[in-house]
Amino acid sequence: MEVSLPEGGLVRGIGTDLVECERIARVYERQQDRFLKRVFTEEERAYCLGMKDPVPHLAARFAAKEAVSKCFTTGIGERVGWRSVEVVHGERGQPLVRLDEAARNFLAALRGDEILLSLSHTRSHAMACAVLVRRAS
Repeated sequence: MEVSLPEGGLVRGIGTDLVECERIARVYERQQDRFLKRVFTEEERAYCLGMKDPVPHLAARFAAKEAVSKCFTTGIGERVGWRSVEVVHGERGQPLVRLDEAARNFLAALRGDEILLSLSHTRSHAMACAVLVRRAS
């Protein structure tokens, strides 16, 4: 099996986030669909809710959205919203970032080409690390 990794490049930004799964569980319990539809895309909801325990998966995606917004140096807000950042899976199951049009335009304005993402979770915590990269020319 041949595995290819992204070519080297220039790091333009980095963001991390750590979330307590219990916090996400409480919000989900209280707000249900309102929370899910405000924060997660349809594909993310389908993936997470298909899991035996969706909370750690929701928490990891929540952390990913925060981490990506931090590598943009904006946080979640006007330029990068909750659903501007979507976590999808690559061919090997690796987490990938899909951006909406506004976030892609902002990425280009920052002279970035892609965002690399790593996720991890336990029953109690979820974390994400996002790196905004400009590919080497």
